Parts: sequence; structure tokens; C-alpha cells
Amino acid sequence: MKIADVKRQAFAMPLTNPSFPPGPYRFVDREYFIVTYETDMSALRAVVPEPLEVTDPIVKYEFIRMPDSTGFGDYTETGQVIPVSFEGRQGSFVHSMYLDDEAPIAGGRELWGFPKKYAKPHIRVEKDVLVGTLTYGSIVCATATMGFKHRALPAEPIMESLREPGFLLKIIPHVDGTPRICELVEYYLEDIVLKGAWSGPAALDLKPHAIANVAGLPVRRVIGGTHIVADLTLGLGRVAHDYMAERQGQSLAAAGE
Repeated sequence: MKIADVKRQAFAMPLTNPSFPPGPYRFVDREYFIVTYETDMSALRAVVPEPLEVTDPIVKYEFIRMPDSTGFGDYTETGQVIPVSFEGRQGSFVHSMYLDDEAPIAGGRELWGFPKKYAKPHIRVEKDVLVGTLTYGSIVCATATMGFKHRALPAEPIMESLREPGFLLKIIPHVDGTPRICELVEYYLEDIVLKGAWSGPAALDLKPHAIANVAGLPVRRVIGGTHIVADLTLGLGRVAHDYMAERQGQSLAAAGE
């Protein structure tokens, strides 16, 4: 294979049999189960990177069911999203994600910098209750429940929340183990078709775990539950802040001194 062939084909690994196809990535009947809760402000400040700012001690614990996603197939995901502010704009920082499918793990990490790890999340309806669980190995790390479709929600506030920017910390190491890419990535959901949104009473239980430490942002008070079904496209991101450029600038300034 010639150098020109490598450059032309190299968009993902492995080179000759990539783990995921090129985008865009469309999701049909994407189902969100979100429990919003209050946690410790000190815990949030310890995990949210500058220049993002934490505005309130709030976390959204999300379960996401994706039965039909372009290139990624059928999978389920769960994790924690933290409301933040960036340059005066409201958005969300994705703190943790656990899912059960190799393609979106590889694609999410390599393209955007989603903090994805392999685990076994599930969403199901048990009689009159929507149930979400996260199992890492044999250990249940998170259990969420919500009354099934108790109250329909107006569309516009839900659409506004889905249109807000998301932020990710993308880290790719150099061959010596030091960071080669360290960026704050901003992304958006696009072409959203909202099919329904509901609220209901909710509960959330997070268990300590050495590797899937969702309990590191402890539940102090559950605020409420939301259930959403939508079609959407996951847009590719842009670099909102380059931490390496900041370091390089500091190094050059130090060398000048």
C-alpha cells in the first residue's frame, strides 16, 4: 500500500477494516430516560474541566436506547451529563458513558471524544414503570425507575434542551503515553424530530464501583424524570478549546524568558 493510499483511506482504525463507517449518523426512535438529580457542587467542580463553568449542583443521569442507528446498529447507553456554561452559553458536559456495542464505542471516542466504556445498560418497561439498569460485569452500578408516561410534556422546552450544545473532553495519547490531542469538543444534535416526551415520579440508586464510578457524583435529591422519543442526527463536532495549544504557548513564553 502506497503512502498516498494510506492517506486517502485513513479515517478510522483498523486501516483496512475500520470499526465504524463514515458519518453522518442518523438515529431513529432514539429513546431517552433521564433522571435529573442534585449532587455536591464540590464533586462537580472536581470533574468539569475549565473553561466550562458549573452553574448548579445538577446532574442528568441518562439511559438511551438506540434500536436503529446508521453504522452503529442496535445498542443501549447510559451515563451522566452535567449542565454547564461556556462563554455565556448554556450546554452540557458529558462526564461518563457506558454501552454495549464496539462500533459506537470506537467511533464515539475517536471522532468526538465521548467518554465511552463497555458495560451492560438496559431499559425496559415493567408493567407501569420504566426501568433502567447499568451492570458492569456482575455488579449493578445504577438503577433508575420512573412512572410510565404519567404526564405529556410540551414540545418546545424539550426541543430547546435537545438543541443545546454538548461538550466533550477528547484525549488521544502520543506513543510515549503523553497527551497528543487534548481538546474541548462542541457538538450538536441536528434534524430533530420529536415523537413524544413525558414526565413522571422518578428514583435513582447509584452504587460505588472502582471502574464504573457513577456514585462519584452522589444523589442528594431526585428532581424528576423525563422520557423522550425522537429521531435525530448526531452532528460532527468542532474544537472549542485546544489545551495543547495553551501548553505550547506557555512553553514558548517560558523559553522566551
